[in-house]
Amino acid sequence: MDVQKITTGVTAAAVVGTGGIMGGGHLIDQQTGGPEKRAKAEETELRTIVREELKSVLWEAWPERTGGVKGLEKPKPNGDYRQTTPQR
Repeated sequence: MDVQKITTGVTAAAVVGTGGIMGGGHLIDQQTGGPEKRAKAEETELRTIVREELKSVLWEAWPERTGGVKGLEKPKPNGDYRQTTPQR
């Protein structure tokens, strides 16, 4: 046999063998839920990014100080409740 024919035969065998291994890997990946796992991992990563961005936006938008709390005046305990209760 020529060296060329031997080399061609070995190369063809290597290509077929590699294709079988890669195809088998793809089949095993499909059977074990590889695409779903990758989609779930990507979704988790996106949720983490969105959570961090939302937290930073809220942190920047929230004021550092707020004004005093304004409430209703408390009625006097010995006064007339009709006059001390705020009107609706």
